[in-house]
Amino acid sequence: MARLKTLEKTDATQEVRSTFEEIEKVFGRVPNIFRTYAHFPPLLKANWEKVKAIMMGGSLQRELKEAIALVVSDANACQYCVAAHGLALQQLGFSRQRIEALAKNLEGSGFQPRELKLLELARKSTRDANSVTDQDIDELLRLGWSESEIVEAQGVMELFTGFNKFLDSLAVDIDF
Repeated sequence: MARLKTLEKTDATQEVRSTFEEIEKVFGRVPNIFRTYAHFPPLLKANWEKVKAIMMGGSLQRELKEAIALVVSDANACQYCVAAHGLALQQLGFSRQRIEALAKNLEGSGFQPRELKLLELARKSTRDANSVTDQDIDELLRLGWSESEIVEAQGVMELFTGFNKFLDSLAVDIDF
Protein backbone atom coordinates (compact mmCIF):
# COMPACT_ATOMS: atom_id res chain seq x y z
CA MET A 1 0.00 0.00 0.00
CA ALA A 2 1.29 3.40 -0.98
CA ARG A 3 2.68 5.53 1.82
CA LEU A 4 1.44 8.74 0.18
CA LYS A 5 -1.67 9.36 -1.85
CA THR A 6 -1.29 10.10 -5.53
CA LEU A 7 -2.44 13.50 -6.70
CA GLU A 8 -5.51 13.61 -8.92
CA LYS A 9 -5.57 16.01 -11.85
CA THR A 10 -8.59 17.79 -10.31
CA ASP A 11 -6.60 18.47 -7.11
CA ALA A 12 -3.50 19.73 -8.91
CA THR A 13 -2.28 23.24 -9.58
CA GLN A 14 -2.34 24.57 -13.13
CA GLU A 15 1.42 23.98 -13.39
CA VAL A 16 0.99 20.32 -12.42
CA ARG A 17 -2.04 19.89 -14.70
CA SER A 18 0.03 21.20 -17.59
CA THR A 19 2.76 18.64 -16.93
CA PHE A 20 0.13 15.91 -16.47
CA GLU A 21 -1.30 16.78 -19.90
CA GLU A 22 2.13 16.29 -21.51
CA ILE A 23 2.56 12.97 -19.71
CA GLU A 24 -0.93 11.85 -20.80
CA LYS A 25 -0.07 12.54 -24.43
CA VAL A 26 2.87 10.14 -24.16
CA PHE A 27 1.42 7.38 -21.95
CA GLY A 28 -2.32 7.80 -22.45
CA ARG A 29 -2.61 8.43 -18.71
CA VAL A 30 -0.54 9.74 -15.79
CA PRO A 31 1.33 6.89 -14.07
CA ASN A 32 1.44 6.82 -10.27
CA ILE A 33 5.12 7.76 -10.18
CA PHE A 34 4.32 11.18 -11.65
CA ARG A 35 1.13 11.53 -9.62
CA THR A 36 3.30 11.07 -6.52
CA TYR A 37 6.02 13.45 -7.70
CA ALA A 38 3.23 16.02 -8.18
CA HIS A 39 3.25 16.73 -4.43
CA PHE A 40 6.41 18.73 -5.16
CA PRO A 41 5.81 20.35 -8.57
CA PRO A 42 9.44 21.39 -9.26
CA LEU A 43 10.53 17.76 -8.88
CA LEU A 44 7.70 16.53 -11.09
CA LYS A 45 8.67 18.99 -13.80
CA ALA A 46 12.41 18.29 -13.49
CA ASN A 47 11.94 14.53 -13.66
CA TRP A 48 9.51 14.76 -16.58
CA GLU A 49 12.01 16.93 -18.47
CA LYS A 50 14.71 14.38 -17.69
CA VAL A 51 12.53 11.51 -18.94
CA LYS A 52 11.90 13.39 -22.18
CA ALA A 53 15.59 14.19 -22.67
CA ILE A 54 16.92 10.75 -21.82
CA MET A 55 14.23 8.31 -22.90
CA MET A 56 12.80 10.20 -25.88
CA GLY A 57 15.94 11.98 -27.07
CA GLY A 58 19.50 10.99 -27.72
CA SER A 59 20.96 8.53 -30.19
CA LEU A 60 20.50 5.15 -28.48
CA GLN A 61 17.57 3.08 -29.70
CA ARG A 62 14.46 3.14 -27.52
CA GLU A 63 14.59 -0.67 -27.13
CA LEU A 64 18.07 -0.47 -25.66
CA LYS A 65 17.09 2.30 -23.25
CA GLU A 66 14.04 0.36 -22.08
CA ALA A 67 16.26 -2.69 -21.62
CA ILE A 68 18.70 -0.65 -19.52
CA ALA A 69 15.77 0.62 -17.43
CA LEU A 70 14.62 -2.98 -16.89
CA VAL A 71 18.11 -4.32 -16.07
CA VAL A 72 18.76 -1.49 -13.61
CA SER A 73 15.33 -1.81 -12.00
CA ASP A 74 15.73 -5.56 -11.65
CA ALA A 75 19.17 -5.08 -10.04
CA ASN A 76 17.53 -2.63 -7.61
CA ALA A 77 14.54 -4.98 -7.08
CA CYS A 78 12.07 -2.24 -8.05
CA GLN A 79 8.92 -4.10 -9.03
CA TYR A 80 7.17 -0.93 -10.24
CA CYS A 81 9.82 -0.18 -12.86
CA VAL A 82 10.31 -3.84 -13.78
CA ALA A 83 6.57 -4.00 -14.53
CA ALA A 84 6.54 -0.66 -16.38
CA HIS A 85 9.56 -1.35 -18.57
CA GLY A 86 8.66 -4.98 -19.13
CA LEU A 87 5.36 -3.70 -20.54
CA ALA A 88 7.17 -1.07 -22.62
CA LEU A 89 9.42 -3.77 -24.08
CA GLN A 90 6.39 -5.96 -24.84
CA GLN A 91 4.82 -3.02 -26.66
CA LEU A 92 8.05 -2.74 -28.66
CA GLY A 93 7.69 -6.38 -29.72
CA PHE A 94 9.78 -8.22 -27.12
CA SER A 95 8.60 -11.67 -26.05
CA ARG A 96 8.21 -12.60 -22.39
CA GLN A 97 11.20 -14.91 -22.85
CA ARG A 98 13.46 -12.06 -24.02
CA ILE A 99 12.29 -9.85 -21.15
CA GLU A 100 12.96 -12.59 -18.58
CA ALA A 101 16.42 -13.12 -20.10
CA LEU A 102 17.22 -9.45 -19.50
CA ALA A 103 16.39 -9.81 -15.83
CA LYS A 104 18.33 -13.06 -15.40
CA ASN A 105 21.70 -12.93 -17.12
CA LEU A 106 21.16 -11.08 -20.42
CA GLU A 107 21.79 -14.25 -22.46
CA GLY A 108 18.90 -14.95 -24.78
CA SER A 109 17.74 -11.34 -24.68
CA GLY A 110 18.31 -10.96 -28.41
CA PHE A 111 20.78 -8.11 -28.12
CA GLN A 112 24.06 -8.14 -30.02
CA PRO A 113 27.33 -8.67 -28.05
CA ARG A 114 28.14 -4.97 -28.43
CA GLU A 115 24.80 -3.98 -26.86
CA LEU A 116 25.16 -6.61 -24.16
CA LYS A 117 28.38 -4.92 -23.01
CA LEU A 118 26.51 -1.63 -22.57
CA LEU A 119 23.76 -3.45 -20.63
CA GLU A 120 26.42 -5.14 -18.49
CA LEU A 121 27.94 -1.75 -17.65
CA ALA A 122 24.54 -0.43 -16.56
CA ARG A 123 24.03 -3.47 -14.31
CA LYS A 124 27.56 -3.25 -12.91
CA SER A 125 27.19 0.48 -12.25
CA THR A 126 23.92 -0.15 -10.44
CA ARG A 127 25.22 -2.93 -8.24
CA ASP A 128 28.57 -1.34 -7.40
CA ALA A 129 29.57 1.80 -9.26
CA ASN A 130 33.06 1.64 -7.76
CA SER A 131 33.65 -1.71 -9.47
CA VAL A 132 33.54 -0.10 -12.93
CA THR A 133 37.06 -0.03 -14.33
CA ASP A 134 38.96 1.85 -17.01
CA GLN A 135 39.00 -1.44 -18.92
CA ASP A 136 35.18 -1.57 -18.89
CA ILE A 137 34.99 1.83 -20.54
CA ASP A 138 37.88 1.12 -22.91
CA GLU A 139 36.11 -2.04 -24.08
CA LEU A 140 32.94 -0.07 -24.88
CA LEU A 141 34.98 2.47 -26.83
CA ARG A 142 36.74 -0.34 -28.75
CA LEU A 143 33.33 -1.79 -29.59
CA GLY A 144 32.43 1.50 -31.25
CA TRP A 145 30.31 3.18 -28.59
CA SER A 146 30.96 6.92 -28.48
CA GLU A 147 31.56 8.76 -25.25
CA SER A 148 28.20 10.45 -25.78
CA GLU A 149 26.42 7.10 -26.08
CA ILE A 150 28.13 5.76 -22.97
CA VAL A 151 27.04 8.86 -21.03
CA GLU A 152 23.51 8.53 -22.44
CA ALA A 153 23.33 4.88 -21.31
CA GLN A 154 24.65 5.82 -17.88
CA GLY A 155 22.06 8.61 -17.80
CA VAL A 156 19.34 5.98 -18.21
CA MET A 157 20.94 4.00 -15.37
CA GLU A 158 21.08 7.11 -13.18
CA LEU A 159 17.49 8.09 -13.93
CA PHE A 160 16.07 4.70 -13.05
CA THR A 161 18.23 4.16 -9.99
CA GLY A 162 16.72 7.37 -8.62
CA PHE A 163 13.21 6.39 -9.69
CA ASN A 164 13.65 2.95 -8.15
CA LYS A 165 14.64 4.34 -4.75
CA PHE A 166 11.83 6.92 -4.82
CA LEU A 167 9.16 4.38 -5.76
CA ASP A 168 10.26 1.72 -3.30
CA SER A 169 10.76 4.01 -0.32
CA LEU A 170 7.26 5.45 -0.79
CA ALA A 171 5.71 2.08 -1.78
CA VAL A 172 4.06 3.64 -4.83
CA ASP A 173 1.36 1.31 -6.16
CA ILE A 174 2.11 -0.45 -9.44
CA ASP A 175 -0.38 0.75 -12.01
CA PHE A 176 0.78 -1.16 -15.10
